[in-house]
Amino acid sequence: MRIVSPAYTLYARRLRRQLRGGALPRHIGLIMDGNRRWAKQAGLVSPSLGHKAGAEHVDDVLAWCEALGIRHVTVFVCSTENLSRRSDSEVAFLMGLIEQVVTDRLARPGARWRLHIAGSLDALPDRTARALKEAVAATEDCATGAHVTLAIGYGGRQEVVEALRELLTERAESGQSLAELAAEVAPEDIARHLWTAGRPDPDLVIRTSGEQRMSNFLLWQSAYSELYFCDAHWPAFREVDFLRALRSYAARQHRQSA
Repeated sequence: MRIVSPAYTLYARRLRRQLRGGALPRHIGLIMDGNRRWAKQAGLVSPSLGHKAGAEHVDDVLAWCEALGIRHVTVFVCSTENLSRRSDSEVAFLMGLIEQVVTDRLARPGARWRLHIAGSLDALPDRTARALKEAVAATEDCATGAHVTLAIGYGGRQEVVEALRELLTERAESGQSLAELAAEVAPEDIARHLWTAGRPDPDLVIRTSGEQRMSNFLLWQSAYSELYFCDAHWPAFREVDFLRALRSYAARQHRQSA
């Protein structure tokens, strides 16, 4: 449990006032980086405890988004590279944690966010893939209009390749030649086959932990997104850090429209 000082509360209130009447993103992408480093700095014996703290923190950030009327959030949970480069024990812990979070938190009765998955479920253990599918089905009738997408076993380049493969297969089955497709293919044709099809592109992408790169996250969708980089590790990412990101976004939108 975090101890909140009166000064922090006042500052957060001030930031919220500054956002009134300003442009807010419709869709936020989150690269929740720094779980392992946070655990190391906190003196924890296992980096897996950082993953646990980070996973639990997603609830807080979704609550902040809900309070401001932000209805689309995409969270980068783990990449295809994470699955191949981390130790078997760490990956097993992460998969179990994902199963627990989506079942107990995101898909609990009365859930206020409809859940979507972006990524290759074939790259995940069968048990994890099954838990994700069940959680998606459990929130399918969520009527709040709020959508959260978990990017798991995800890679932006792989997503575009898969989209192109599906598009080529679709057109071949309809009898269209490769030359005909090349002459008329449009960005919308590819976008329709992305793992995020049907949801808006992110207006703002926030990355924590001080790194300033996209790391293969929503490469197609973020072509025109505003980017915001925060030094705090993901488990230590505070509401005021979030509000500062939104303030930066609003200021950029104001400059562009001036």
